[in-house]
Amino acid sequence: MHAMLSTQTGGPETLLWSELPDPVPKKGDVRIAVRAAGVNFPDTLIIRDLYQVKPPRPFAPGGEVSGVIDALGDGVQGLRVGDPVIAMTGFGGFATRVCVPAAACLKKPKGMPFDEAACFVFTYGTSHYALKTRAELKSGETLLILGAAGGVGAAAIELGKATGARVIAAVSTHDKAAFCKDLGADATIIYPRSMDRDAQKTLSGEIRKAAGPNGVDVAYDAVGGDYAEPVIRAMAWGGRFLVVGFPAGIPAIPLNLTLLKSCQIVGVFWGASIYRDPEGHMRNMKELFDMYAKELVKPRISASFAMQDAARALTLIADRKVLGKVVLSAP
Repeated sequence: MHAMLSTQTGGPETLLWSELPDPVPKKGDVRIAVRAAGVNFPDTLIIRDLYQVKPPRPFAPGGEVSGVIDALGDGVQGLRVGDPVIAMTGFGGFATRVCVPAAACLKKPKGMPFDEAACFVFTYGTSHYALKTRAELKSGETLLILGAAGGVGAAAIELGKATGARVIAAVSTHDKAAFCKDLGADATIIYPRSMDRDAQKTLSGEIRKAAGPNGVDVAYDAVGGDYAEPVIRAMAWGGRFLVVGFPAGIPAIPLNLTLLKSCQIVGVFWGASIYRDPEGHMRNMKELFDMYAKELVKPRISASFAMQDAARALTLIADRKVLGKVVLSAP
C-alpha cells in the first residue's frame, strides 16, 4: 500500500508519498481498499498539530473515505468482503488501504459514485446535526451561513432549503456568492478578508438588511474570528448561533449581546456526537441518504486530485479557495 505520510509538524509540503506494508485488520475491524478520500479543513490542522486529535507520527491525514472492503477481522458481522462502504477514519484516509472499526462504516448507497460518497458524511453529517439537532431549524425561519461556499457551508445551504428556511449565504468573493446562489441561497453577502470595527458595523448592517426586521433566526458560523460578533448583533429574539469552526480564529463575544437578544450560542461537535448518540447519528444518516436519493442534496466537487497530490488539495483548503468539496482519487 501507499500513503501520504506526515513525518514532521508542518504544512502540506511536508507530506511524503510512502510505501508501507498492507495493514492487517484487528478483531472487529475491516480493511478498505480506498477508491476516494474527502479533503476537509481538519486535515490542514492535524498535520500542524493544531487539531483536537494528535496522532503519533508517522500518520496519514484524511478523515473520510469510500472504497471496497477487501479483508475482515474476527467478529465482524453485517459486512462482507466486496461491500462498497463509506467510512469515517479520523485520520489515515490518504492511503490506498486503511483499517477501521466495522462500526465506523456505512454501506454506500447504490448509485452514489465513490467520489461523492467520500465527500458526503463529514459535511452533510455536520450540517444536518447542526441545523436539525442543535438549532431545530424550522420552515420559514431565516438562516445565515458564514463561510457558505465551503464544504459544510454548501451542505448547510442545501439542507436549509430542504427544511424550508430562507437562506442567506455570507462569503468572501463574488465567485463564491454566485456558487451559493446556484446551490439555492436566497440572498448573498460578501464580507472582507480582514475585519476591523468599521467593517464589523458594515457587515452587521448588511445582515440586518438581508434578514429583514426580525433578524437572523439561526446563524451557522463556520468561520469564527471577528466575523462572529456582527452576526450576533443581527440575531433575532430567541435566535440560535451555531459554533461550527474557527478558520479565522476563536471569537471573543460580548455576552451582553446574548442577553439583549435572548439568543443562544450553541456548540456543534458532530465528531463527538456520533459516539455519544450513535442511534441519533444513524437516524440522521438515513435521512441524508433519503435526501440524496430524492436529489435534494448532492456534494459539489470543484476539484479532484490524485492522492499523491494531496498537498495541492490541502493548500486550496487552507487558503480558503475551495468551492464545495475537494476529493482525492486512489491510484
